[in-house]
Amino acid sequence: ARMRVAVVGAGVSGLTATKCCLEEGLEPTCFEQSRDIGGLWRYTEYIEAGRPSLYPSVISNTSKEMSAFSDFPYPEDFPVFLPNAQLLEYLRHYAERFGLREHIKFGTTVVSVRKRPDFATTGQWDVVTEADGKQTSHIFDAVMVCSGNFSEPSLPLHCFPGIERFQGQYFHSRQYKHPDVFQGKRVLVVGMGNSGVDIAVEASRVATKVTISTSRGAWVLSRMFDNGYPWDMVFNTRLMSLIRNSLPGPLSWGLINYRANQWFKHENYGLQPENRYFLPVLNDDLPSYILTGRITIKPGVKEFKDNSVVFHNCPGEEPIDIVVFCTGYDISFPFLEEAVVKVENKHASLYKYVFPTHLQRPTLAVLGLIKPLGAIMPVTEMQARWVTRVFKGRRANMSSPMYQNAVQNGHVLFGLSFDEVLKTDCLVYTDKLASFIGAKPSVLGLLCRDPRLALTVFFGPCTPYQYRLGGPGRWEGARQAILTQWDRTLKPTRTRVPAGSSSSCPSLLTVVGFLLLLAALVFGF
Repeated sequence: ARMRVAVVGAGVSGLTATKCCLEEGLEPTCFEQSRDIGGLWRYTEYIEAGRPSLYPSVISNTSKEMSAFSDFPYPEDFPVFLPNAQLLEYLRHYAERFGLREHIKFGTTVVSVRKRPDFATTGQWDVVTEADGKQTSHIFDAVMVCSGNFSEPSLPLHCFPGIERFQGQYFHSRQYKHPDVFQGKRVLVVGMGNSGVDIAVEASRVATKVTISTSRGAWVLSRMFDNGYPWDMVFNTRLMSLIRNSLPGPLSWGLINYRANQWFKHENYGLQPENRYFLPVLNDDLPSYILTGRITIKPGVKEFKDNSVVFHNCPGEEPIDIVVFCTGYDISFPFLEEAVVKVENKHASLYKYVFPTHLQRPTLAVLGLIKPLGAIMPVTEMQARWVTRVFKGRRANMSSPMYQNAVQNGHVLFGLSFDEVLKTDCLVYTDKLASFIGAKPSVLGLLCRDPRLALTVFFGPCTPYQYRLGGPGRWEGARQAILTQWDRTLKPTRTRVPAGSSSSCPSLLTVVGFLLLLAALVFGF
């Protein structure tokens, strides 16, 4: 009999999990509480409990070539950075192309996932779902949790003394949809993640005054890097990754700081992060809005008064009408027992961020909980490719001594803190998982067989198609997709001049890269 797998959620992770199950000959049933696919990327005007909530202007922070599933490139005429509606359209195409919809049960909430009494021998789970007020129980051989981490807003009001006497309006960024609520108001945005900066920029177009309060600052990158190339296609290359990881920590961070400060000097704008190791925020407008006085940056909030706010180390108080708390999200798995995934202080003990470390059998996996400095799609897809092979009992590194130790000692070996570890270098991480299943591209191997491809793989952006060149799930179109990645990137913007054949990589970058590579080899070893 085929192995039955429950997939929780039909967003980015759930869709690719369902597809990987089908690819490995497993039998997936995907439960989605809402009436449609897309998860985070499906915009709704109203806010639904337990579901992520988007504002209409959200645009992806990663470029389309880097955000594709590895065997399904975006249409060439799609813009390079995708408005949420087009990202959703892509997910719909994906679901259609691989026949995923027939495996999804819509309007069905997963109420509980519990180990069966004979779990130690069978690894099976009792899953209870609810649809139209009726509960049903099922038995599954394995479970893939793809419910994301943008549903439970984190609003620690106790950290903001005086908020209870504040007369104005306040809400969490999850409630935000349109900037018109800020018309003519004095707005305070607390927190400086991507949403915080987006909302501040939008508000400043209609508000009287906008202030961002951040206790720790942030690196801000633009979607556009040197010569107008997408930031992630320049930043996430195998060459750059090798340099970042061969240099001693402080040097490699120095390089990143230098890059961030090239666009604008952060300390002059009040943004210099206290601690260097922060995930950058992506926003194209912030520095110019600070420069034109539309947005002011202040330190953390000390306390609220009736109609104003006091900041740490700042004399006087600032009058405020409306506060937006962009304080992020808590991770929660309401359908799992505490014992399965222990989340303490935003930490979960998961081997490679995927498998709970203390289960006797690896038949439950959590996908897409990672915040890479790059696109989530290829990372979560690789997690799914690995997990489905572990479920099938393929040699896929669950017998490694490291995992066994983690299980025995109940170690939080890969303590997953949503603010620190999750900034794992996505290239190194994806490579690691790819090597577990034998899908990691070998640059040296390619160099002999296909030098042009090898150079593109090494010097060019590390696009997801690289993980389909060989191994299980090999895709015939991978080589062609890699060699045409710049064409698809330039097509939507070279709309007035005929598109010539593009250079496969900015040439100066290659030369500098090669010199840096030599330096890295000389000093790194």
